[in-house]
Amino acid sequence: MEILWGLVALVLIGYVMLSLVRRRRGVVGLVPADHPDAADPAAYGFVRTEELDIRMPGPDQDLLDVLDVVQHTQAYRAAQQLLAGTGTKGELRWQRVQAFAGAAALELQQRPGGVGEIPGGQWLRVWRTEAPKDAGGAAVQAEFLVQQAWRTSTPGTDDFRIIMEEARDACGQAALLSPEDPVPYIVELSVARGLRYSQTEFEQLWLNILDRDPAHMGAHLAALPYWCEKWHGSRELAYGFAEAAAARAPRGSLLAAMPLFAVFEHLPEVNLVRSFYQSEVVTKAVHGALFAVQAARHDDPMLAHVRHLLVFFLVRSERWSEAMSQIVHVDGHVGALPWSLSPDPAGEFAVYRAMAVAGYEANGGSPATMPH
Repeated sequence: MEILWGLVALVLIGYVMLSLVRRRRGVVGLVPADHPDAADPAAYGFVRTEELDIRMPGPDQDLLDVLDVVQHTQAYRAAQQLLAGTGTKGELRWQRVQAFAGAAALELQQRPGGVGEIPGGQWLRVWRTEAPKDAGGAAVQAEFLVQQAWRTSTPGTDDFRIIMEEARDACGQAALLSPEDPVPYIVELSVARGLRYSQTEFEQLWLNILDRDPAHMGAHLAALPYWCEKWHGSRELAYGFAEAAAARAPRGSLLAAMPLFAVFEHLPEVNLVRSFYQSEVVTKAVHGALFAVQAARHDDPMLAHVRHLLVFFLVRSERWSEAMSQIVHVDGHVGALPWSLSPDPAGEFAVYRAMAVAGYEANGGSPATMPH
């Protein structure tokens, strides 16, 4: 998949350059990158590629501040306090647990430790040692192990199984420390996929989540891959799961966007044909996601996840103005699907952003007419 996305990026970069010639009045020849008429994302106030934050899908200033403190001081207490003050209901706790675990995993990858060297992520190990009964630390440890399994080993190998079994135990410990919190069970959804839980076992795990937070969007996103044909289900099961979630979505819930995520999970391996992205199944899913975005609270933590996926589909569908409308809201943060599947999430997002700008300007748009 990573190789595929690299090839897609190369093709799309070429498409961006070709798009520069499709001006409203038609320009013969290629517009040089430094030409005044060249499409320039910076003209719209967009963040430079190298400054895009790959750690999270959207802004969470409290989390960013705490991450900075933890990573500079290697002291866990600020993270402990933030999670202690984050309610167990809703999406925010899950995202913050993911972010802390991801930060520790990235530190360990960058500084694996050697003779006389302290390995990265040491603050998480100290947290678990000094506060073994802290529910937040237990949840972060469980998510850290899950991320380590997927990052450092291959599914089906002994190494992968050993780490995943340790993660499953950690999920159980976290659940005991905070019985009302759905996050430990949401983390276990990834374990279930990796350890090949039976459908009966998976459904029992899913019931534990529904009992605690039935409209949790993050939980639905974490559960969806299990039902996909590339894992333990099928296209029909995945679509059924997503459509059922959308059908029972409370008013203002982003669960109405779930079918678009199911479509994404089952994209053809190689398909750059515009007609596919303008097909009925894709168009219907995109419209459902657009409706969900319009109806959602502006501060819904999952809103950025849906907007990022919409950027992907709207650009592929050549719906430039609508794509620009979504980019305005998410620019600056790229820690979400589909960019997170790439070895270079910022670069992947920047390619689609440049395509949106080029297509928007080719159809008469400009910074002065930028949608909001």
